[in-house]
Order: sequence, then C-alpha cells, then structure tokens
Amino acid sequence: MSEPFQGRCLCGAVHYECNADPLMSGHCQCADCRKSSGTGHSSHLAVPRASVTISGDVTVYDKPADSGHVVSRAFCPRCGAPIYSLNGAMPDLIFLRASSLDDLEVFKPQMIVYASRGASWDISDTNLPRFEEMPPMMKG
Repeated sequence: MSEPFQGRCLCGAVHYECNADPLMSGHCQCADCRKSSGTGHSSHLAVPRASVTISGDVTVYDKPADSGHVVSRAFCPRCGAPIYSLNGAMPDLIFLRASSLDDLEVFKPQMIVYASRGASWDISDTNLPRFEEMPPMMKG
C-alpha cells in the first residue's frame, strides 16, 4: 500500500483519512452524479469501507439507482460539498469523491461509466474504457 491519503469538504468541517489503495476509480456520467456534482460527471475512488475514518457530521441523501439498490450520497451540511457515496449493491466499499481529496493526484481514473448518458460537452480522457451503462463487474 502507498501512503494514507486524506480529503475534506470545502469548509473543512468534514474530513477523512484512508489507509488503503483505491480498488477502482473512474468518472460517472449518470444523471444523479451529474446533478450532485453540478457538472457533467462525478469522479470517484472506491476503497474498502473499513479503511476510511471520517470526522465531522455529514448529511446523507438516499436514492435508488437503476439496479434498485440505494445509493447514499454524503455531503457536508455546512458547505454542501460532496464527500462520499455508499452503494447498497457493494456494502463493503465507500466511493470517495475525487474532488474532496487533499492531493488530487491520488485519483487515477480507470474508466467512464454511464457514458451513454453523458453530455456532448463533457469530454473525459478518450483513452479510458467507456461503458454505456454500469459495467457487469459492478452490477449488484
């Protein structure tokens, strides 16, 4: 494992430390990720849930995904910055928002999911594997 990494919200009221390397990372262009990010996609790092320590209170918004599993999006109640998501289909993982990282270079995107729902103006690395919907290995 590389060095532990940290992240925080815009105001600093919520912060986390992770002591595991990301298991996967990528950009999601689904409507929920677009709307919760305020732009064309959200970028996430999936790590073991047990490897993350979170300090500070978060507000959680639950919404069913296409699969029917609930996705819980946690954000700072003070500044509104998104911090992480939990997916009922993958209960042992936590999906940290790349935008919350203290060191943005920890994020190494590996794929784009829900590319079929992406906006024409939201262009990510064209060399990344693109999945029209959720890749089979991530479906619950």
